[in-house]
Amino acid sequence: TQDTPVALYIDGVYIARSSGTSMDVAELARIEILRGPQGTLYGRNTTGGAINLITRRPNTDAMEFSQIVSAGNRALFRSKTSLNLPVTDSLAVKFAYLTESRDGFVDNTGPGGDFGDRDIQGARFDLGWDISDHVRLDYSYDRSELESYNYMFQAVTPPDPDGNKGQSNAIKGAAQARSRFADNMLTSLATTSPLEASNSDVEGHALIISANTDLGDFKYIGSYRELKDAAYTDLGGGLGAADYRLDTNSYDGPAAQFATGGATPLVRPEVRQHQSSHELQFSSAIDDLGIEYIVGAYYFEESAVEDNSPFHLQLTAPIDGFEDAHIVNLLSQKYQVENQALAAFGQLTWTPDILDKALHLTVGARHSRDHRYALKNQRDEVFIEYSPVSGLPLVVPLAELAQNPVLGPVLGPIFMQAGLPGDRRFDNVSGDSRFKDDSFSLLSEYEINDDINVYGKIVEAYKSGGFNTRDPQLDGNQGAASDGIDYGVGFADGFGEEKARTVELGIKSEWLNGRLRVNADVYRTEFDDMQMNFILNGTIADTKVLNAGKARMSGYEFDATALIGDDLIISMEYAYLDAEITEVIDSFGNNVTQRYAFSAAPVNSYTASADWVAWRGESAVLHANVNTSYMDTRLGGGDVQKAYTILRDYQLWNARVSLDDIAFGSGKVSVALWGKNLLDEEYETYAIDNLPHADRAVLWGEPLSYGIEVAYRY
Repeated sequence: TQDTPVALYIDGVYIARSSGTSMDVAELARIEILRGPQGTLYGRNTTGGAINLITRRPNTDAMEFSQIVSAGNRALFRSKTSLNLPVTDSLAVKFAYLTESRDGFVDNTGPGGDFGDRDIQGARFDLGWDISDHVRLDYSYDRSELESYNYMFQAVTPPDPDGNKGQSNAIKGAAQARSRFADNMLTSLATTSPLEASNSDVEGHALIISANTDLGDFKYIGSYRELKDAAYTDLGGGLGAADYRLDTNSYDGPAAQFATGGATPLVRPEVRQHQSSHELQFSSAIDDLGIEYIVGAYYFEESAVEDNSPFHLQLTAPIDGFEDAHIVNLLSQKYQVENQALAAFGQLTWTPDILDKALHLTVGARHSRDHRYALKNQRDEVFIEYSPVSGLPLVVPLAELAQNPVLGPVLGPIFMQAGLPGDRRFDNVSGDSRFKDDSFSLLSEYEINDDINVYGKIVEAYKSGGFNTRDPQLDGNQGAASDGIDYGVGFADGFGEEKARTVELGIKSEWLNGRLRVNADVYRTEFDDMQMNFILNGTIADTKVLNAGKARMSGYEFDATALIGDDLIISMEYAYLDAEITEVIDSFGNNVTQRYAFSAAPVNSYTASADWVAWRGESAVLHANVNTSYMDTRLGGGDVQKAYTILRDYQLWNARVSLDDIAFGSGKVSVALWGKNLLDEEYETYAIDNLPHADRAVLWGEPLSYGIEVAYRY
C-alpha cells in the first residue's frame, strides 16, 4: 500500500500503476515536470514531484491523419496511426492505434521464449465537445495489451564463502556451481523450465468538464482505470541446471507429491487493480486586490488483489555437501489492499501594487486524509527431499521437525545456524490504519525585468503510511528476521507517514533577445520518518518498509538552451545531488544509521543535445540531432555495508537524421534514420545481492539499437 514519491498524470488523471502504453499511444502536446513536494495545486500529494503528460485534444479545424512506421534491428516493427475527425463545428473525435514488436538482446538457450521479446497493442479514443461558448467536455478511453518475456538477472559475483546468505546459506555452494558468471554482458542464458510470457492489460476512462462563468472557472476531472498484470520471472543461475530452480513453473518432485498429491501448477503472480478518482477545481481572481486563487477537492480510491496461488514452486536446490538432498520451497500467497484518499487544497497568489507589480507572493495549503487496509494470506513451507540412488524418496517438512518434541530441540539450532526458514503462515491477517496531514507552501517571485525572474519557496508534503504485504513477519513480537536483525515491526504493525520539506532558490532567465535561456536552482529537502523499502538479506522476495528517522537531499540544477544562428539549437541540463540518511533509530532506541543509504541517487547527471537544420530546400528540410546523457555511480539497493549493488557510471550517445516536409499528395512525408547507444556501451540498470547463487546479479541496459522511420502526415 506504499505510494510512489513521484506522481504520474495524463491530462490531470493520476495513474497509480503505470503499466500499459497509454502514454505511447497518445499524441503529447507538452510535458509538465514539477519537482519536489506537491499537493496544493491539484491531484495527489507527493514528496518527490509530479509529471503531467498533456495530450493533443481533438479539434474541429480540419481532418488530420498521421501514419508513422518504424523498423530496426532485433526485428523491431512499430506502427502508430492517428486520425482526427471533426463531426460538427463544436464536436470532434480522435482515434489512435499502436502496434509494436521487438526481440530482446539476450537469447534463451533453454526452453520457452527469449528474454526481452515483447509485443504491444494499444488504442485510444478521444472526444472533444464545446457544448457552448462557456462549457467544454473532453472524454478519453485507452486500452493496451502487452506481452513480454522478462530478462533473467545475470550473475556477476559468486557468494562470499565466509559470508552469510541467510535463508540461502545452506545451498549457496551448490547454487553457485549451477550458475554462469561474467563481468560483461552475456548474449545468452538458459532456463530450466520453459520461460513463460508476462501479460499486462490496462484500460481506462477519463472525463473532464470545464466551465467558464462570471464567478470563475470550474473544472471536474473524473477517471476509472483497470489493470490486470500477470508476471513470470526466472531467477535461476543461467545454466539451465535441472536441480536448481528459482521460478514458479510446474514441479512434480517428491515434495509436490507429498504436499499436494501431484505436480504443482504453473503460477504467474497476478495483480488485478482498479482505481477511480474525482477532482473538482475552482479558480478565479480578484483583480482590484491583485489576487488569483484556486481551490479544490480530491478523492481517490484503489482496490487491488495480488494472487500468487495455488501452492506452487518457489525454489529447489541441492544442500551443500549433501547432493542427494534438496531444499524445496512451496508457496501460496494472496494479498488484498484497499486505499482511499480525500483532500482539500488551495493556492493564492497576491501581486501587491508596489515595485511595478513585479513581486508575486503565493501561499498554498492542503489537508489530506488517507485510509489503508491490507489483508494477507500465505502458506509458505520448506521441505527436505532426500532421493538416494536406490530406494524411495524421503520428504520431511521442516516445520514438523521444528515442532517435534524430541527432534525439534536438537535439529532446530542446526537449521537456524544453516539459515533454513520454517513454516510461515498468514491466515486472514489484516491491517487497517488512517492517516491525516496538513501541508503548506510559500513562494515569493520577483521579476527583475521582462527576461529575468528570481524566486524562493518553502514547500512541504506528506506520503501516507500503510502496510507491507511482503513483510515475512506477523508483527514486531516475532524476534529477529531471517537476516538476524530484530526490526521490531511486522506486517500487522504497518509503517507510518513520511514528511518532506523543501527550501529552494532559483532563477529563470532569457538573454540575447531570447536566443539564450538559462535556469538554475539550489535546494535542500529534509525528510522526517522517511519510508525505506529494502529486501531482507538472504531472501528472494521478503522486504521490510521502515520509517528511517531523518534524511536530507541537497543539490543544484542548471539548464540552458541557446539558439545559434537560425539553424542550430544547443541545450544541456546538469544536476548535482548530495543525499544522506542522517539518523535512524530502531524500535529499541538503537542508532542504526550505518545500515541505510539512498539508492538510485547519483551525485552527478547531465544531458546535452544539438538540433541542426543542415539544409533547407524548396521541397524538403534536412534535420540532424545528436544527444548524450550521463549517469554517475549510484547504489542499486541491498546491503549498504557490503555494497554489492553499486551501479557503475555510464554515458550514452544517440542520433537522428531526418528529411522532413517532403510533399506527397495532400500531405507531407518524413524519412529518418536513428540510432541509440551508438557506442554500444555496456551499462547496468539494476543490481541485487539476494540470490542464493550470487552476491551480485544485474540487469543490463539496451545495447546498440538502430532503425528507419517513415511518417506521413495530412
